[in-house]
Amino acid sequence: MPPGLQRPRGRYLAVGQSGSWTLKRMANEEDAMKKAQIVDARARNISHNVRCTECGSQSIEDSQADIAILLRKLIRDEIRDGKTDKEIFKKLEDEFGETVLYTPKFDMQTAALWLSPLLVAGVAAGAWAYKKHRQNTNVHVMALNLIRGVPLTPKEKQIMLELLTPPPQQASPSSWWSKLRHGYGF
Repeated sequence: MPPGLQRPRGRYLAVGQSGSWTLKRMANEEDAMKKAQIVDARARNISHNVRCTECGSQSIEDSQADIAILLRKLIRDEIRDGKTDKEIFKKLEDEFGETVLYTPKFDMQTAALWLSPLLVAGVAAGAWAYKKHRQNTNVHVMALNLIRGVPLTPKEKQIMLELLTPPPQQASPSSWWSKLRHGYGF
């Protein structure tokens, strides 16, 4: 620098201080935006899993009903207050009942509800298999009783059993309906 010129230190200092203030302000705004995005993402996630009490089949995220709008605001307020997702779901369940959640808790009542069709199908399949087994066994036993006491070789005995045992019935698709209709007079 030439000898007669001095550096104006105050201006640079003022610019430097205002620049750091601007950077801090930008950082704070960026943090606030990130927090708002996190709150919004959590709120949307929770809202997708909560059923609208007015619409029934829509989530409160998709519904435009007044109650859905109020519930979305309530969820955002709860998130801003620092509540966890579980606490929010619990509060909604306590206030509106278990049906407000798309994924209810798995307890004995829910297990019975979901497993009862399997139980009914298992009992029906077991009854059908028992009936078929008993029907085939009875025919085979009757055929054996017919040839009992008759002196036959094992090969002849096998041939007689094949002749006396009727072939399995081929059920047509409407046979159960015709049996039901004709058997019960419909």
